Amino acid sequence: MIPFNSSLFSMVHDYFVVYLPEQRNVSPNTIRSYRKTVEELLDYTKEKYHIPLSEVKMEHLTADCILSYLAYLRNERKCSVSTHNTRAAAIRAFLSYVSDRDVTAIHTMAQIKKVPFTKPDTFHAVDYLSTEAISAIVEQTDPETEKGFRDRVLLILMYDTGARVQEILNIRLCDIQFGKVPKVTLLGKGRKKRTVPLMQKTVQYLKQYISRFHADQSKEAEVYLFYSVIHGQTERLTDRRIRYIIEDYGQKARESCPEIPEHIHPHLFRHSRAMHLYQAGMDLTLVSQWLGHSNISTTLVYAHADTEQKRKAIEAATPPNSPLGKNLNPTRFTVTDEELLKKLTGLR
Repeated sequence: MIPFNSSLFSMVHDYFVVYLPEQRNVSPNTIRSYRKTVEELLDYTKEKYHIPLSEVKMEHLTADCILSYLAYLRNERKCSVSTHNTRAAAIRAFLSYVSDRDVTAIHTMAQIKKVPFTKPDTFHAVDYLSTEAISAIVEQTDPETEKGFRDRVLLILMYDTGARVQEILNIRLCDIQFGKVPKVTLLGKGRKKRTVPLMQKTVQYLKQYISRFHADQSKEAEVYLFYSVIHGQTERLTDRRIRYIIEDYGQKARESCPEIPEHIHPHLFRHSRAMHLYQAGMDLTLVSQWLGHSNISTTLVYAHADTEQKRKAIEAATPPNSPLGKNLNPTRFTVTDEELLKKLTGLR
């Protein structure tokens, strides 16, 4: 057996095996993200001190070491601001747990807490598809076959709800309510639940789907909505399978709709739904709630993307020698956090 520092590694074990999943009820995706961060930090630490992983101790995880790791992510790995902040948040969470059990970590935790999260200088353009492109992809499914009909309902529901892949996979029969206001309850990040209304066309497809794929089950049954049958066994549809389905239909739809990118992923449906809602006039705060964002600053990317698209459209429609050209100053189309705050609070 490889010897290791029992204090640090026993805490790592308890943190991921007991504390996060059982005591905090943290989602598997979050645990996976935190685990990757701590693993990378420990690997970085062993290289920094030129010691085997088994000899890494809590006292090695100093503020200097952790800040050096975060700088390494920015400068050498060229990670995005989002990735940097996600890693920093995961480290803070881990140190908070450790500092309650090891006094040597309290000083490090205090120093790390003083380091602010990195703010992006600019908003990156968000990729999304037009309603025509979404329709082209959905139309590639064959509703006459069981698999094709399942895939069609899956794609329609993903777009209508703007749900993340894991949220779609988590939907059970009992989460769908057909009433005066049809809706579905989604289990999102941090195991937070939110309710999203359903369009009437989506409801019609869902009713047909349930009658075909869940005919013998109660509407209150806690069985997964989407599944596949493998070797006679019913199993919940996987993240990997959904990604393959979208990539496959996307490639087929590209022949009739060139705007569809070569590599298409499930989040494009979420981005597209959010952009279409915003462009249709839905208030950004409502879009944020619809998507389940914990912070409206995350939703700002859609306002920036829509504004930039309008600027480019105006620019393209203005002849080079037009006297209006001098008024096409990009800064006039810039949306800032302060402007959004004023708008949301009624100052504008």
